[in-house]
Amino acid sequence: MQHDVVFSGFGGQGVLFCGQLLAYAAMDSGLHVTWFPSYGPEMRGGTANCTLVVSDDEIGSPLVRHPSCALAFNNPSAEKYEALTEPGGLLIHNASLVSHTFTRTDIRAVPIHASEVAAELGNPRLLNMVMLGALLQLTGVLPIDAVESALEAHMSTRRPELLALNKQALRRGMSLAELAAA
Repeated sequence: MQHDVVFSGFGGQGVLFCGQLLAYAAMDSGLHVTWFPSYGPEMRGGTANCTLVVSDDEIGSPLVRHPSCALAFNNPSAEKYEALTEPGGLLIHNASLVSHTFTRTDIRAVPIHASEVAAELGNPRLLNMVMLGALLQLTGVLPIDAVESALEAHMSTRRPELLALNKQALRRGMSLAELAAA
């Protein structure tokens, strides 16, 4: 089993944390992991992305040129990763912000209204957890329990009230993906 995933969006959307959390969960589950962050000169508002490879075997390279799965948090990311996602791959996009019209028929583009759900939950910064929940549902890369355990183990203790909200956002993302896949 190997999953290679790109998380991409604007700085401040939690793109890097989303990938890092999944990396922690995979490591805590005994899997091999690479996590490779990249961001523009402006942290907030500039582009940010990270690549993640999760495997039950050793990983040869952290570089992912054509991911099997991409999460696009914004329009520029959707445009970029529609072209780069491998044939047969999955592109999960934040339909609340992405207006890009997908033209490729050899990938599966799944819309998730992540920003709207995050706002409903009372914190727009939960967008990343909604998207991560959708990824978990659509790929089965890891079980939800592993990611929730990683949240508990690796999330800052300065804001404990966010732990329950993050878990709720993950589960809402899973539900949205289940509906989108039906």
